[in-house]
Amino acid sequence: MIQLNSGTQMPEIGFGTGKTSTEAVVHALQAGYRLLDTAQMYGNEAEVGEAVRLSEVPREEVFVTTKLNNGHHAPAAVQETFAASLERLGFDYVDLFLIHWPMPMLEIDYVDTWKAMLELAESGRARAVGVSNFQPEHLQRLIDATGVAPAVNQIEMHPYFPNDEVLQYCQDHGIAVQAWSPLARTDQFGEPILTEIAQRLGVTPAQVMLRWHLQRGVVAIPKSNTPERIASNREIYSFELSPQDMTGIASLDKGEEGRRGGHPDSFRG
Repeated sequence: MIQLNSGTQMPEIGFGTGKTSTEAVVHALQAGYRLLDTAQMYGNEAEVGEAVRLSEVPREEVFVTTKLNNGHHAPAAVQETFAASLERLGFDYVDLFLIHWPMPMLEIDYVDTWKAMLELAESGRARAVGVSNFQPEHLQRLIDATGVAPAVNQIEMHPYFPNDEVLQYCQDHGIAVQAWSPLARTDQFGEPILTEIAQRLGVTPAQVMLRWHLQRGVVAIPKSNTPERIASNREIYSFELSPQDMTGIASLDKGEEGRRGGHPDSFRG
């Protein structure tokens, strides 16, 4: 478990639910995942809530994250849309609520959005609040304005784009980091460095990448609809990457050319 600055704990590997089926989420819970990541943008909060109920895993044992959609940054909209998320999920609370993107081009200042998020945390309906896709300068503005650092920053991260600057900032300021697209949309599976490490250790390239995240202190949230792959992605505790392995993987860094998603300064959703 990862200790958050909010005082709550978060599992160190999770299951991403974007474009996955209810059945896949149920299977993930039955396979042992206890962190589910969804978002208003994904349009599947109701399905995620239903999956938790169908799995028969007690609600208090599942750490559920959802995220604020980009059109809801106005403080009043934060409150209204969060209530709608709870209704769709069928829950009294979520464990983590994130601002999905900073959207610095909006007239609404994301600092004001953050202040509304903090009100949700104070109410107890969100056990922790954080952000997604925030750069160091965005994070610093939040801290300077409120004195409160986000509990989590969920960012794009994988061996082609390790996002080291953001990771270091977050670690220096007590902000837990989650990795979305932790497998780079699977396009690294044929990478010779990863293949060699996987074959030597008797694991899969995906497991190597997820172990790499774990050893960097990052919570990965892979997603899949395949039961075998869902289960395999959690099996990353029986082996360890050597310092040489970590150095080899670090050599895959392509900088900004490795980014698969939008840039936080310009992404509009």
